[in-house]
Amino acid sequence: MVRDGIADPWGARTPYGPGTPWPVRVDSHLAEGVAEEDVDSWVRAAAVLHSNGDGMDLAVKDGRIVGVRGRADDHVNRGRLDPKDLFGWQANHSPDRLTAPLIRRDGRLVESTWDEAMALIVKRSKELLDSSGPGSIGFYTSGQLFAEEYYTLSAIAHGAIGTNHLDGNTRLCTATAAAALKESFGCDGQPACYDDIDHADVIALFGHNAAETQVVLWDRILDRLAGPNPPALLCVDPRETPVAKAATLHLAPLPGTNVALMNGVLHELIANDRIDHDYVDNHTVGYDDFARLVADYPPERAAEVCDVPADQIRAAARIVGQAERLLCTVLQGFYQSHQATAAAVQVNNLVLLRGMLGRPGAGVLQMNGQPTAENTRECGADGDLTGFRNWANDDHVAELAGLWNLDVTQIPHFAPPTHLMQMLRYAENGTLGMLWVSATNPAVSLPELRRVRSILSQERLFLVVQDAFPTETTELADVVLPAAIWGEKTGVSTNADRTVHLNEKAVEPPGQARPDLDIWLEYARRMDFRDRDDQPFPPWNDAESAFEAWKRASAGRPCDYSGLSYAKLREVSGVRWPCNEDHPDGADRLYADGKFFAKPDYCESYGRDLVTGAPTEPVEYRATNPDGKAMLKAAQYVELHEKPDRDHPFMLITGRTVYHFHTRTKTGRAPQLRDAAPEPWLEMSAHDAERIGAAEGDLVEVRTARGAVRVALRVSAVRDGVVFLPFHYGYWDTDDPNHDRAANELTPTDWDPVSKQPIFKTTAAAVERVKAGEGPAPAPTTAASAPAATGIPAADTGPADAPPPTPTAPAVPETHGGPAARVEEHDATTVPGGRR
Repeated sequence: MVRDGIADPWGARTPYGPGTPWPVRVDSHLAEGVAEEDVDSWVRAAAVLHSNGDGMDLAVKDGRIVGVRGRADDHVNRGRLDPKDLFGWQANHSPDRLTAPLIRRDGRLVESTWDEAMALIVKRSKELLDSSGPGSIGFYTSGQLFAEEYYTLSAIAHGAIGTNHLDGNTRLCTATAAAALKESFGCDGQPACYDDIDHADVIALFGHNAAETQVVLWDRILDRLAGPNPPALLCVDPRETPVAKAATLHLAPLPGTNVALMNGVLHELIANDRIDHDYVDNHTVGYDDFARLVADYPPERAAEVCDVPADQIRAAARIVGQAERLLCTVLQGFYQSHQATAAAVQVNNLVLLRGMLGRPGAGVLQMNGQPTAENTRECGADGDLTGFRNWANDDHVAELAGLWNLDVTQIPHFAPPTHLMQMLRYAENGTLGMLWVSATNPAVSLPELRRVRSILSQERLFLVVQDAFPTETTELADVVLPAAIWGEKTGVSTNADRTVHLNEKAVEPPGQARPDLDIWLEYARRMDFRDRDDQPFPPWNDAESAFEAWKRASAGRPCDYSGLSYAKLREVSGVRWPCNEDHPDGADRLYADGKFFAKPDYCESYGRDLVTGAPTEPVEYRATNPDGKAMLKAAQYVELHEKPDRDHPFMLITGRTVYHFHTRTKTGRAPQLRDAAPEPWLEMSAHDAERIGAAEGDLVEVRTARGAVRVALRVSAVRDGVVFLPFHYGYWDTDDPNHDRAANELTPTDWDPVSKQPIFKTTAAAVERVKAGEGPAPAPTTAASAPAATGIPAADTGPADAPPPTPTAPAVPETHGGPAARVEEHDATTVPGGRR
């Protein structure tokens, strides 16, 4: 079977019933003119442009990647691939790849040698260490590197240099997931797994547009919906996403009111005694305080705050309250909004109250936004202490110092780790003299971009940027290092359900580009970092020896990799941690025995106040949770920091579209993905468009207290009073000198008090029509950005032989990819090369 992978991102349905295996469907795409028999080799990898972790093989011919094919034997995707998987690999061959180091001379970046560039970085590092100490150097990394690279960076930053200024861009997408898990379970670590979709009778998605952020996960849900005894679906999202269209019940609350909504639902569960009292009594603490607080949130009060009918809140409580196997998922609609951690914790409370943990079909998936976000957290490259250790527990710090053979005082545990937004503040006031950015593009992805550009372009800040492509951030750098990317190096990646994959090197990187691991190890050798025995630190020299070192650091901790090896991962396509003597084949679910990683001497965190972010003292934690049970934590709803007013009457939210990833450094260089969504747009309801006198395709200006952008208008089914901008678009592919395209020109410098995740979904904005458009907005018609009331087809939720969807209105042409987007689909009996 063949499909257009752009026009139909989700492909054909393979229906199945509860408790039965998800059928295989292998997706493949090869470059034009290349057939399966032309491929020289297939090389094992996993998806790198989303967090789902789809197992795949890279097709290699004449030393180049020429296509991809899903792995039928992988429990994550059973052969299916996201459109970003199918077409994104072409970015590896982009003609504008960085192929040589650049250094700034007389205000211009000019080509240099590796020796010159590294010597400059080492010279500046030593000057700062001598003059200002370790706190003058900071690192900001990614969610797209491999575990070996994060572990090495963590060892260099926290161990060798002794700075606590280390964070990842996972701060923007997954920090709240980690924080919420620590608050409820004492430790990070995904409780459930994707297999739970196969068993659930209710799936509740909170701020999680899985259809666009995790296409293959949505495929799995669609296949359950198309099969016998489908699950009920609850969707919480202010936009009419494909998830909302398929849902049994769709709640569209005002942005920033998630805590009030969840308190209303939890109030109803208690009021109607939909509680598993045995589970709560035996496995949790905090119920009485929790019940007292949510007693003040009857549905009518929550409805008034959220602008959602009270009857809908009651209906939502009935759906989750009557479930026998309830699976909840959470993503950016909660994580990037007001009271992010408090809201995400209420979802954890929901599954705890219902006793829905540790068995098939029951659990919570606090999702990730990036492919290796889990690894940044495990390895300690996002500010966490390596191996889910506790910064506030001196024994944990000493244990890590022993593993690294360093003096314990070298690891900076005198203060909390510095989150990114605080690092920017230190750079702004001059106390941070060097910032090393790897595989991320803060000049587009961070809020309040005018301020970010001002900070990064200061002469007193020495900015090192390590990337594969020229970006808005490399333009501001003092030194640019060309990096190898996925397909050009080896390492492991761990997805949102703890599945570990090995990614093998398939081709050589272009020019002088080098793996990030090699770059940091060379930096360490040139800096002459030494351990207590005067041996080079870190002691490892390549990817596999770095993985073996990481295994030792993880042993005995929740994220235990000690039973894994490169050899094992070459035999099995994906293994979930913990993988050790107790779980030699990995573990599908955490907390199956009702025991948590929350004992005071073992937990990763003692927690924080959900409203203020104030840390809980160790003695208080020991007193309230001496046995290490799960914790029920309530939170009052707090009003928004920035509310709509007469001058800014709309609430602006930002987010993703199905065809792009982050700032499009890769997807914008893949022709099919680029052309599917070539320019930004603004989504607004038909009612609001009429209020401002604008129509589909008109040029509108969106203004906030920070700036303005001008984009075409898409009249969509977003709720009244809310407007949506995709955040992907910067300036690298436009000659326009005005900074009026990126969504983050508009967003505020504000963050959640617990997770420190920036808030992108509660910005007061004004919208004004500028002039008539020259055609429809360049927004995809296939997903949440579909034009309103035109019969645009939603996700195909019917059986494979269902009639074709309603045709698109002629005024807005359908999004499609044409012959270049050809995708082949095979079932288990027709997989090319046999079943893998």
